[in-house]
Amino acid sequence: MMEPLEIIRKYYAEGTELYDILLTHSRLVTEKALEIAERNPQEEFDLRFVYEAAMLHDIGIYLTNAPKIHCHGSFHYICHGYLGADLMRAEGFPRHALVCERHTGTGISLDAILRMNLPVPHRDMRPVTKEEQLICYADKFFSKTDLYTEKSTDKVLKSLAKFGDDAISQFQFWLEKWGR
Repeated sequence: MMEPLEIIRKYYAEGTELYDILLTHSRLVTEKALEIAERNPQEEFDLRFVYEAAMLHDIGIYLTNAPKIHCHGSFHYICHGYLGADLMRAEGFPRHALVCERHTGTGISLDAILRMNLPVPHRDMRPVTKEEQLICYADKFFSKTDLYTEKSTDKVLKSLAKFGDDAISQFQFWLEKWGR
């Protein structure tokens, strides 16, 4: 059985600020995703997978240049999803990789990638499975710069505005379907 903390420790040094930020954020997203899953038993989520993938969804952030959260890599922050997916594929977890790749915004369509000229591979990066969607949704409620504060719905919607109307519509769909 996979243990997410073992994988995190391969890429992040325990006791560093970045490790603490990643772990705190990942745990909050995981708790939120599992709470939503438990309130929606009709969905029959794979709870073990939700736990593992939610803990690992941001594994690629250290490769990006985001000094506010102690990331000093060379890639643009928006790249952390596909970079994390590459790491997870290398670890032998292709299903988890898809969560990494597809959680940015509410997912990013190929059209949006091309239209906004984003520095990511030219492929559709929208969540497909219910577990991918759930983790993507739960992630929207937490930032890595204000770790312990769950965002209000209005704040989430404002943060999604940069991704366009489709992102806002997708978030509202999940909100209506699963609740906060």
